Amino acid sequence: MQTLLSPYKRLAVVIVALLSLFACAHNTYAPVVDLQPMQAVMSGSHTVQAGENLYSISVRYARDYRELAASNNIPAPYILSVGQTIHLAPQIASPAPASPSAPAQNAATVIAAPSAQPIDHWQWPAQGELIAKFSSKSNGLKIAGQAGDKVVAAADGRVVYSGAGLRGYGQLIIIKHNDTYLTAYAHNQRLLVNEGEHVTRGTQIAEMGDTEADSVRLHFEIRREGSPIDPLSYLPEHTA
Repeated sequence: MQTLLSPYKRLAVVIVALLSLFACAHNTYAPVVDLQPMQAVMSGSHTVQAGENLYSISVRYARDYRELAASNNIPAPYILSVGQTIHLAPQIASPAPASPSAPAQNAATVIAAPSAQPIDHWQWPAQGELIAKFSSKSNGLKIAGQAGDKVVAAADGRVVYSGAGLRGYGQLIIIKHNDTYLTAYAHNQRLLVNEGEHVTRGTQIAEMGDTEADSVRLHFEIRREGSPIDPLSYLPEHTA
């Protein structure tokens, strides 16, 4: 384990039940585990553990979940079984039969992921002073505030994690906006939405707090296909 790295360096072994939403009749808490460095792994395999799903595995290995699904012949909604082996090497497409009207497919072609889907409108997730910008150490923004301040959804989506099982993030909410974008909201004092709920942009989802932080703040991330990106490139101008 690389103990000198900030927990925000990697959102890994991350989110329990991100796609198995309909199996969650109540909040399910992920096991508390040490975070792993965020580095793409393109070989080997992973054995599914209790509480994991294709999203959490893909983030752990810095991979696109759609690519892993295709490589392992896992159809939507991507249900996994404990003990199942997930192969991490990209699948090589089988050559198509040759025909007079079409050339044979290249057997070395790797299945490509769809291009990033845009979000029409993003909103700031909280009002308050921006005390830290995106960096390689934090992977997100830090917004200061008072305990109990509103934390709202930055865009329309579905809650895919609501709990406190990821070390370094405290009370955490993850929202899946589409097949490309996820947002994370950490250090809350109270969570107001459950896994599987649909939320609209501006809906309050939590109260700001200081769980696993040294002051009241919101840590906010936008992730595109599993990789953290600078939220300031997407959010409107900050006015707080």
